[in-house]
Amino acid sequence: MAAVRKAKAQELPCLPVAAGEEPWTAAEVEEVRTELTGDVARMAKAIQVAEAGLADLFSEGSDGAGRDAADIGSSNFERDQEMSLMQNARDMLEQAQLALRLFDSGKYGWCESCGNPIGKDRLLVFPRATLCLDCKRREERR
Repeated sequence: MAAVRKAKAQELPCLPVAAGEEPWTAAEVEEVRTELTGDVARMAKAIQVAEAGLADLFSEGSDGAGRDAADIGSSNFERDQEMSLMQNARDMLEQAQLALRLFDSGKYGWCESCGNPIGKDRLLVFPRATLCLDCKRREERR
């Protein structure tokens, strides 16, 4: 039994931590990986649902024949909303897929911009993060 635990511990990546943080536990590493995997599945499903809803909205037609301006405007608004939701889901899916690739390659937890640790606390809250807080703040100010 101890040999199995030791083998599992060796399979887990050694994730970086920011100054003052405790090292990652095996349970925390597994929790982050599970959340990322769940995000990928959830976002893929959300995209499917949004695409189906969008297909229905487009099949209703937009020529306006026999429909008043309010109905046409409402349909256009719904289409725009669905397209926005679908794009948001695609962005989140790409972020989760990137985080999983980084996780599997042993590069997870390092800031894409400065190369410093992102921080365990940040990754536990937002596992798709690829920037440390300082670099994220700088990016948002631009």
